[in-house]
Amino acid sequence: MAGEEAELLAALRAGDEDAFARVVSQWSRSMLAVARRFVSTEASAEEVVQETWLAVVKGLDRFEGRSSLRTWTYRILVNTAKTRGVKERRTLPWSALIGDDGAPSLDPALFQSAGDAHPGGWRAAPTAWPQDLAVEGTVLAGEVRGQLSVAVSALPDHQRIVLTLRDVLGHTSEEVCALLEISQVNQRVLLHRARTAVRAGLAAYLERS
Repeated sequence: MAGEEAELLAALRAGDEDAFARVVSQWSRSMLAVARRFVSTEASAEEVVQETWLAVVKGLDRFEGRSSLRTWTYRILVNTAKTRGVKERRTLPWSALIGDDGAPSLDPALFQSAGDAHPGGWRAAPTAWPQDLAVEGTVLAGEVRGQLSVAVSALPDHQRIVLTLRDVLGHTSEEVCALLEISQVNQRVLLHRARTAVRAGLAAYLERS
């Protein structure tokens, strides 16, 4: 355990309210976003986060440091959210990850086949996106962000959660695998399918625009 994290853990175990408030402030927003992917309402996600923090406080003395404190906390969060999500009849069991439906995110005809020069590569590069998409505050940028949200929301639950953890919240692939208890292969497949499906949704919107 790194020195900074060891100090944080010691402070939390000693009941340092400032240290606890700092961690809650830094982590709760992303924890809420993760929890929301498993449960049906914002209120339910907030309850999951609260339950997680209570479990963290109660379990600090049992934390053995086999993972980072953050990963350990998020694992509690995910397990709590999964349990609540199953009760709400929204969340797919994570055992289904290994047996994913196998459906391609994009039409296979868009990619080169095994006999082509670059198997798996694009037959024709996707249309370049307008440069002003990166300009904050423009009408187009606002519309694209809305379409992006729609595309992400339309993903299967397991793809959406992996995409959120990796591309929205910035977790590493190792952290995602530890949090969701999935293999690197499954994580890569889910992330690839999610990214390509989202890009396809945005491409269709941009062509119409």
